[in-house]
Amino acid sequence: MSLLATLADLPLIAPFVEFGFMRRALAGCLALSLGATPIGVFLMLRRMSLAGDAISHAILPGAAIGYLLAGLSLSAMTLGGLIAGVTVALLAGGIARNSVIKEETSLATFYLISLAAGVLIISMRGSSVDLLHVLFGSVLALDDPALFLLASFASLSILSIATGLRLLVLECCDPSYLNHVSRLGPLAHYGFMVLLVLNLIGGFHALGTLMALGIMILPAATARLWVNDIVLLLVVASFTAFAGSIAGLLLSYYANLPAGPAIVLTLGALYLISMLIAPLGPVVARLRPRWHFEH
Repeated sequence: MSLLATLADLPLIAPFVEFGFMRRALAGCLALSLGATPIGVFLMLRRMSLAGDAISHAILPGAAIGYLLAGLSLSAMTLGGLIAGVTVALLAGGIARNSVIKEETSLATFYLISLAAGVLIISMRGSSVDLLHVLFGSVLALDDPALFLLASFASLSILSIATGLRLLVLECCDPSYLNHVSRLGPLAHYGFMVLLVLNLIGGFHALGTLMALGIMILPAATARLWVNDIVLLLVVASFTAFAGSIAGLLLSYYANLPAGPAIVLTLGALYLISMLIAPLGPVVARLRPRWHFEH
């Protein structure tokens, strides 16, 4: 018991021992780190990071309609966000394939329309507090149903990646080859888009529509500066996301800052530090040839 009491007094552990909302926030960040961050790795490898940002904002009108009909109902906002996100992803892809408009341009137009529509819908009924809740999330206010939702999305993502890793890698690196040797190319593409939307919805509930992509892309970019292997990339990215989330929650607690932005800024700091010291970062990469000739 004395050891437990000693651990509970440590500044890095005490908030999670003392407060249930900090433990729930930590559990939510763990679920996002295990589910959303690996999806962010594939999003980065596909060079679709900005497309992910557009889809994250496309969720907003559906979630806003759910809010308009049922208030801050987890199920209503989730269903609305899922329908809106999948619809926008399919529409953007269809427009790109059947017109002169490129997919990134199509997504950007839907991004602008969706963000404006979502803010307008929420403003019709809610207050500025509700709008901030939707835009920036409420990771410190996660309840048991929200945690169950995040855990479900994380479990589905882990299972899908474990069973379809080869397909996902081929679809990222050489989709034309995958379509040539297998009929599963469309399944890999649209299955990935569904996983992306689901994890963005999970991130939306915890971090808000403006911050949801942060826990997906920043750890993935950080991990890419350290490793090349795809499996290691997934592991390092998830570890980075969880470590940064812990640091962000502690920063939020002790500095009295909003938790979502604190987490994303901490992940951003890890990325900037990695740019300076990581073996695949621009600084070390420029010094490596000099080391080669010296040794």
